[in-house]
Amino acid sequence: MTKENAIKLFQDQRVRVHWDTRTEKWYFSIIDVIGVLTESENPRKYWSVLKTRLKKEGSEVATNCSRLKLLAVDGKMRLTDVADTEQLLRLIQSIPSPKAEPFKVWLAKVGYERIEETEDPELAFDRAMETYLKKGYSKNWINQRLKSIEVRKELTDEWELRGVKKGLEYAILTNEITKAWSGFNTKEYKKFKNLKKENLRDNMTNLELVLNMLAEATTKEISKERKPKTFTENKIIAKQGGTIAGNTRKEIEEKTGKKVISSMNAKELGKRDNNDIKNIEK
Repeated sequence: MTKENAIKLFQDQRVRVHWDTRTEKWYFSIIDVIGVLTESENPRKYWSVLKTRLKKEGSEVATNCSRLKLLAVDGKMRLTDVADTEQLLRLIQSIPSPKAEPFKVWLAKVGYERIEETEDPELAFDRAMETYLKKGYSKNWINQRLKSIEVRKELTDEWELRGVKKGLEYAILTNEITKAWSGFNTKEYKKFKNLKKENLRDNMTNLELVLNMLAEATTKEISKERKPKTFTENKIIAKQGGTIAGNTRKEIEEKTGKKVISSMNAKELGKRDNNDIKNIEK
């Protein structure tokens, strides 16, 4: 069983999952999830009835769900209805089950918090700080990360002003910046750190974050001066901004004799920070 085609446990029950390297998404067996939440003796039939009802209601979850080959009980790879994380959360809302209630409460809470953050953006930073602290990040790292969010927002505001489209075009420009300063494109960088869906910036060291911020801030400043009118021009500027930070990285490496780009991810960074704290306390 590979990482891309594995089985995860949910409350001691098996749920088949698949990692798609192209879309960078986890896909979950809908039948397995329904079996866990409803404890139905025939989750396949339950899903068939629910899917028919959802289609009549015009639900995108039932209409757009994908099918992938997953390992069946008989040991053969069989086509199975799957849902990504967003689709799964929507589906859970349609299942009347005590086990589904915690998810529904969580979804309502998240929705309410997003409305609050729209009215008071500072709350988003406060909640981000709280979340990172719970995950074991150091305060120094968190401050850098929150600053990187601000820098990123300024860059995307500039891109929006220049007519760059959210989604694919943002991703292409980000890839140009990342490749120019780090030597890796985004997918290669994540693979180097053994990441899948996790946010790359959440798994950077302080120095990596600083250089990434330099690359994005420089790209924004060049864009403000050049005022690019086409996507191609934006792409050239993205590479220029990243290259400036890349030259800084190379100079740091030359002076220190150490590689800046680290394979360490959040788990390893957390362990290192905890060890540093213990050493200081001694």
